[in-house]
Amino acid sequence: MCGIVGKLNLDGIEPVHPQLIKRMKDEIVHRGPDGDGDFLSGPIGLGHRRLSIIGLEGGAQPMTNEDHSVWVVYNGEIYNFKELRSELESRGHIFKSNTDTEVIIHLYEELGAELVNRLRGMFAFALWDEHKQSLLLARDRVGVKPLYYVNTGKALVFGSEIKSLLVDPTVERKINQRAIDRFLTYYYLPGEETLFEGIYKLDPGYYLFIQNGQMTKH
Repeated sequence: MCGIVGKLNLDGIEPVHPQLIKRMKDEIVHRGPDGDGDFLSGPIGLGHRRLSIIGLEGGAQPMTNEDHSVWVVYNGEIYNFKELRSELESRGHIFKSNTDTEVIIHLYEELGAELVNRLRGMFAFALWDEHKQSLLLARDRVGVKPLYYVNTGKALVFGSEIKSLLVDPTVERKINQRAIDRFLTYYYLPGEETLFEGIYKLDPGYYLFIQNGQMTKH
């Protein structure tokens, strides 16, 4: 189990404060006691808490490609990563680690957002494309790994747990009254809603693509 956090300012200009990402990571330290890292560049901030399982050496996140144009934070396990790695190496991609995380990066370079269709496993990740100034959030088909997000109107804030989102003072702490009866009936909330107004679960098997302040769900 690892944990991811992040924030994208939708104006494409305002920088994300490093202290905010640190505090968001600190809220989910239990998900990754083996290490942490962050990436900040203009309007984007990514953070990661790591539990080392695969690729103990050289597996620190956020992880990037050779020219530092693609960055990813990831939680999960890609079962077919060795098969994908062999395919990518045959196409000229060079790997610097033995992690499944790096497969996500190079597969994105080949397929863009469609990379999610090739992944077999349990995962939630956030991928930033520095050249396109775009953010991709994705979740596995069954929804084993969690991923929550909120659009405040000025920023998209996301993370593995809701409490990391609530660290951001711009995120409202407002109870979702419509969801209470369903939660008490089913002991969980079906669909994308949560007990907090405006904070959503990314549905299993879906991804969000954000570019130029516009967000689309696929």
